[in-house]
Amino acid sequence: MTQMLEAVSIVKSFGAIRVLEDVTVTVRKGEIVGLLGPNGAGKTTLLNIMAGYETQNSGTVSIDGRCIDGLPPETRTKAGLARTFQSGRLFPELSVTENVVLGAIGAGASIKVANRRALDALEMLGLTAVMTQPATGLSHGLSRLVGLARALTANPDYLIMDEPAAGLNNHETPALLAALESIQRESGCGMLLIEHNVGLVADACSRVFVLASGELLFEGPPEDALADEGVLSAYLGDATMGLHGGRE
Repeated sequence: MTQMLEAVSIVKSFGAIRVLEDVTVTVRKGEIVGLLGPNGAGKTTLLNIMAGYETQNSGTVSIDGRCIDGLPPETRTKAGLARTFQSGRLFPELSVTENVVLGAIGAGASIKVANRRALDALEMLGLTAVMTQPATGLSHGLSRLVGLARALTANPDYLIMDEPAAGLNNHETPALLAALESIQRESGCGMLLIEHNVGLVADACSRVFVLASGELLFEGPPEDALADEGVLSAYLGDATMGLHGGRE
């Protein structure tokens, strides 16, 4: 059996508005996949459906062949699927370590196991230097990495991320890219990321899916997406499309 996170033939409407139309996205274990598209394309809605925060009208979501439709987010986390959000959702009065430990406890780990997982995640992402600092004093980039470390404490087989590079500067984006590569190398976790920084996606991802107006426009290598006339046309006028690479 192929180890894969699959969202197959997903259809989603909000009232009379069709947000997703027969969209299929797959992520294999150990693979980093990008989800691109202009604003309003339906990207976050698709992630919400995969993570259990929204319910699709039709289609299925599965992990390694097991259907997870109808399961709440916390059950999907225990089944191997973790999700990060556009905001770090950190507790500002708690330390970095305490924030990450809480992520593991929320995933069902004991305090002892949670502390071990937190330390492993902080080391993997190069955050041990700030582990005792309160979250309120962190830069935007470090807050994003701490949120990523917290998601890792669930020991996910698959990790889905909503714009992890949003708001990062030219020094913080390479750190995020290094973190993604570290996760891929050390955990074998499959990752799906929504991202407007196409350069970061080109550096990090082996495949990309491109949505436009709720429909799948493209699937393939990122370098082919950047040369595809349909993809370029969909992005015209979208000022958020970053063309700067993830590396300096």
